Amino acid sequence: MRIIIRTFFRGLRLVLAPVVLIAEKLSTPKSIERSPEEQAEVDRACESLALYQFRTCPFCVKVRKEIARLGLTIEIRDAQLHPEHRKALAEGGGRVKVPCLKITQDDGSEEWMYESDAINAWLHKRFGAEAQMSAQ
Repeated sequence: MRIIIRTFFRGLRLVLAPVVLIAEKLSTPKSIERSPEEQAEVDRACESLALYQFRTCPFCVKVRKEIARLGLTIEIRDAQLHPEHRKALAEGGGRVKVPCLKITQDDGSEEWMYESDAINAWLHKRFGAEAQMSAQ
């Protein structure tokens, strides 16, 4: 019985994966506008970030859409297809759960942030339009 259930859900994932990816492509928002200097500063800040994700995970899609909306250049690491990223996620973050945003601080310490809503809130607070206005 367990094998039947597992096979059913694997088949379901295979069928839904293209639908999720097409829906993401069609519904990804346009990024916010920044001056070249502001965008360069944001790009420098994003160098210390990495998103561990699975390509067809709906919660990962949610975070990738926020990244696109904010015009961020965050490194995307697929923990499903690349064993080295999966291992880094398990060792650094403590568990293989996605999405997970790895934030490397200036002092070299690392913070591993799980949960799509928490990641999106942090990204919005750090890089959203309000954050850019308060930096000026």
